[in-house]
Amino acid sequence: MIKLRLQRKGRKKRPFYHIVVADSRSPRDGRIIERLGRFDNVSEKKELTYDEERVIHWLKIGAQPSDTVRSILKGEGILYKMHLMRWGKSDEEIEAALEEWRAAREEKRGDDTVSRKKKQAEILKAEEKEYKKQLEEKAAAAAKELEKKKLEEEKAKAEQEAKEKEEEAPKTAAGEIEAALEKADKSGEESVEETAKVEESAAEDTQEEVEEKKPVAEASEDEKVKSEETTADDDVQPEKADAKEAAEQVEENIAEAEEPETEAVEAQTEETEEKAAEPEVKKEEEVKAEETEAVKEKEETAAEETKASEPEVKKEEAAEAKTADAETVSTDMNANEAIDHIKNSSLEDLKGFVPDNEDRVTVQRAWESKQADAE
Repeated sequence: MIKLRLQRKGRKKRPFYHIVVADSRSPRDGRIIERLGRFDNVSEKKELTYDEERVIHWLKIGAQPSDTVRSILKGEGILYKMHLMRWGKSDEEIEAALEEWRAAREEKRGDDTVSRKKKQAEILKAEEKEYKKQLEEKAAAAAKELEKKKLEEEKAKAEQEAKEKEEEAPKTAAGEIEAALEKADKSGEESVEETAKVEESAAEDTQEEVEEKKPVAEASEDEKVKSEETTADDDVQPEKADAKEAAEQVEENIAEAEEPETEAVEAQTEETEEKAAEPEVKKEEEVKAEETEAVKEKEETAAEETKASEPEVKKEEAAEAKTADAETVSTDMNANEAIDHIKNSSLEDLKGFVPDNEDRVTVQRAWESKQADAE
């Protein structure tokens, strides 16, 4: 069987190839029938030269191209031209169809100019942006919840403080003050009533004395009546003055009596307040002393426990680190971190690391490649 194939030429690690017609039974570097072109995909030139007429001639005869030669001829449009020739198309129609085919191929190549690495970098950037947005949204929601909780706690504290102040108000001291004020009011009223009674009794005594002296003045003569009247008037005036002086003395006595009572009430209120405050102060001092003692005891016990539990704490920290690594999921990391974690850890540690809702293509590829390497 005659075949169109490549024949290796060049030096070590710098090959190029000849497109040749040879018998399928001859070796690679053996005898050839005809050389049709040259193919170089290693050097910077990357040239491809071939004789189109001779290639079409050998294909019409029945020569079979190898896989690589077939892909080269397909990329150059020779196989498409052979197909149109078999369908009996004219040369003009074949050229028009080839021009359309070449234009479509150039458009495709323009789309494929972006390398795979660039595409993957763009995908990673897009995924990182989405991940950052999600983190920002979560942080904003958490900040709002914290503000709400703080406001609620402040309101509750204010309400508790108001209730405690109302309860801490000294009820006993207030009751004693009110009772003392009531007593003072009652004593003042009683002193006023006593003064009024004294004035009434003094006025009655003066009237009785005047009535007793009147019949004596009527029995005497007219001349004596005048003199007696004058004397009676003289006697009445000093008696009235005595009554007024007595009333004034009574008022002064009442005022002097009220002053010590008010002073006594004030002293009692101050004493009651001091007595009410003394136990509270003592209680506070006792509570502070107890708290300081309790803090000292706790510190001593904590120091002893820390000395005893240092190795246990280290073991627990190691276990917690392992559990934390097991609980972490790829969706909690960005794409680069997740890929690095998959590469640097074993399959046993990666169980459950990539969940079903992982949408990032790069992470899925890294996970699949890790599984394939392990198999």
